[in-house]
Amino acid sequence: MRRGPAIELAEVMRAFSGQYLSAYGARIPLVHRKAIHDITACRTPKMGGTTFLCPDCRSYHYSYHSCGNRNCNKCQNQRAQHWLDQAGLLLLPVEHFMVTFTLPEPLRSVARSRQKLCYGLLMRCAAEALQSLGYDPAWVGGQLAMMGVLHSWSRDLNYHPHVHMIVAGGGLWPAEELWLQARKDFLMPARALSPVFAAKFRDGLKKSSPEVYAMMAPKVWKNPWVVHIQNIGTGEHALKYLAQYIFRPAISNKRILEMSDGKVSFGYRDSKTRKWRTMRLEAMEFIRRYLQHVLPRGFVKVRYYGLYAHRNRTILQKIAAKMVPGATPIRQESTAGGQSRQLRNDAPKPATAPSHRCPCCGEPMVVVSVVRRGGGWPMAPPVEKKPGYITYNSLKSNDLQSVA
Repeated sequence: MRRGPAIELAEVMRAFSGQYLSAYGARIPLVHRKAIHDITACRTPKMGGTTFLCPDCRSYHYSYHSCGNRNCNKCQNQRAQHWLDQAGLLLLPVEHFMVTFTLPEPLRSVARSRQKLCYGLLMRCAAEALQSLGYDPAWVGGQLAMMGVLHSWSRDLNYHPHVHMIVAGGGLWPAEELWLQARKDFLMPARALSPVFAAKFRDGLKKSSPEVYAMMAPKVWKNPWVVHIQNIGTGEHALKYLAQYIFRPAISNKRILEMSDGKVSFGYRDSKTRKWRTMRLEAMEFIRRYLQHVLPRGFVKVRYYGLYAHRNRTILQKIAAKMVPGATPIRQESTAGGQSRQLRNDAPKPATAPSHRCPCCGEPMVVVSVVRRGGGWPMAPPVEKKPGYITYNSLKSNDLQSVA
């Protein structure tokens, strides 16, 4: 039995994924198989790595490469911080609201088996419902600025699909490009938004998949759908909350408490009492709950609507300039993938990667060789000595020249 921070998701996968794959066989989606493979191989010799040399003490050190899979809970911290920095630049200097749309229980089994259809529909209908009421002069009277994030799990890893929408407190009256400020403590009534959201989803499902729509009982569309609206201040707090769900999977390693007797224990905070509890599941059930939150390949879980949409960034810039005179404009910067992102002209440039320092003497190290993912090793992979680095005690410089 092992306890505390030594337990990782990868360990659970290595111990029980073979049994899981044998039990469910061809029923396991390819994207789930890939997640299992990458999580178990992350930061191991299978991923390759980099060999460093310390010129000062002439010792070699090694760092395993990460898998980069968005479902791995060890690989996404840097991406989350980068998104947080960029999304923060988009926020208008006004009060923001977080609107949460939850898919009702009768529809969850349908969404679980048809994720790409239902997830996209869920996000689109949430934005359309908000904008529908946003144009009503009784509430806002203009085009809203929204960004949405899909979230599929509850704290105990159960399936609970919902969307968080961050909405600026106000809207643009397009005729005169006039910003209409909403009340600081009120955006629109959730009770009025709920039936609009349900009707949008019903009509969208009927149009996109009539056979699935025919399976649903009529009372599903008549019962109240859960919509919650709360003021979140300037929006930075909500972004920090959402960032932990955008690039991080359903559970972090620090929440996994124990793995013994074929079972896994993890901690979670009860949403009603706000107290921490411990749940103990069969390892197979734990893996099943985790994998049900793996998104379909290529699905974009962060989307921008209204004034926050990419096509409206020029208008957004004009509005921000009127609100904050002298504010620096937003510039486009192309990424390696050919996509564009928004940066303010006075935003600091991304920092260069810090140099790796020798864990023995603290001096900067140089890269001697790189073994790529799936590549062959010139020798047996080393044994880990310190977290993040592997020390070669028996190698000489000549041993590595062939792969430098």
